[in-house]
Amino acid sequence: MVIVFGSINIDIAVNLARLPERGETVLGHGCVISPGGKGANQAHAARRAGADVAMVGRGGADAFAPPALARMRSEGVDLSRVEESSEPTGCATIWVEEGTGASTIAVASGANTRVTHDQVPDELLDGDTVLLLQHEVPLEENRRLVDRAARRGCRILLNAAPAFPVPEDVLAALDVLIVNEIEIVQVAAHAGGGDEPPERLPEWLARRFGLIVAATYGEEGAVCHTGREAIRTPALPIRPVDTTGAGDTFCGVLAATLAAGRDLREAARYAAAAGSLACTRPGAQSSQPARVEIEAAAANLSAAAR
Repeated sequence: MVIVFGSINIDIAVNLARLPERGETVLGHGCVISPGGKGANQAHAARRAGADVAMVGRGGADAFAPPALARMRSEGVDLSRVEESSEPTGCATIWVEEGTGASTIAVASGANTRVTHDQVPDELLDGDTVLLLQHEVPLEENRRLVDRAARRGCRILLNAAPAFPVPEDVLAALDVLIVNEIEIVQVAAHAGGGDEPPERLPEWLARRFGLIVAATYGEEGAVCHTGREAIRTPALPIRPVDTTGAGDTFCGVLAATLAAGRDLREAARYAAAAGSLACTRPGAQSSQPARVEIEAAAANLSAAAR
């Protein structure tokens, strides 16, 4: 089982010919309102990849809450631990550049600031559970949940996004740290690795804290470092339409594949394939591939690597 502890948002996306400069207004081509939030996106991706998934978070008592939960509900994500808050449902505004698919995102956290670790009962935190967290809920609540989960033998994955320093005791409790090329620099600098060259940071963090570091590099693919071995996985050769949520897709599918008992090499391949496929479609959850698509794309990556 995968438990996702994190944010639930509604996304408001506008397609633009180019991203605006500071103080500039650029007219867009349509507006799409869809469910999002790193936690919800990762829960949805894990479920699409075939895992049993429980989402833990909060939404508001407002009109945005039902559509923010709609796709997770339709996919069969367990929402029984999503609680209502007096704060409004989280909201992300997204600008997507046509042609490149590059996106710029601003988030009003709302109800996500009221998520608490005790929404996850102890009985769910055991050796059969994969716990997946991000940085869009209070960091102290993450810390408390990580401490509880580690003491109960739960496997713990943290996506350190958005980029904030991660306390060393949290890093030491993790099984897997998931970061992109920006996030890994900030995490390593805070942990004492500021003098290390960027290409060595996955190995340095893995050795320093006894964990697996899954570092994503966009079109260059991903590196999963165990401290002893670097597993390099290419991205699919695709033309991006919208990169929103691609990293969340990677995280959710990595968690789901590990929860299914597959090894790290296969999990990395599935996650990289899924993240690539998500870039070929607009939206966050709406772009996430189903299990059969992921398996086919991962097989192509495996064949290309031979």
